[in-house]
Amino acid sequence: MDLNILWFWIVGFFFIGYFVLDGFDFGVGMALPFLGRDDIDRRVMINTIGPVWDLNETWLIVAGASLFAAFPEWYATLFSGFYLALLLILLALIARGVSFEYRHHRPESRWRKWFDGMIVVGSAVPA
Repeated sequence: MDLNILWFWIVGFFFIGYFVLDGFDFGVGMALPFLGRDDIDRRVMINTIGPVWDLNETWLIVAGASLFAAFPEWYATLFSGFYLALLLILLALIARGVSFEYRHHRPESRWRKWFDGMIVVGSAVPA
């Protein structure tokens, strides 16, 4: 087996790991307005992914870094061709991460609704 095939499988493994593990987080985020009827329900839903959502994002970083290291031409083509779409996904993931972390810091319902909305948008855009 030569190195190209080996790295192809490694990069694929990292992307599959990200899609499977973070897919659950996206599902919880998108289901938040439908299944979270009140603040307690939404808090319970967010707490189910709370301990692991940032670890799941690490799979994406490792997948992107391994893609850059193993196949720089693919990386350059992918990121230059889909620059706007990937920028929107990145901004959505950042907004989702900020909302996860700061939702419990503001007790006002207006801020909690804002952060809940950002979790929904930040989960729906990348998915």
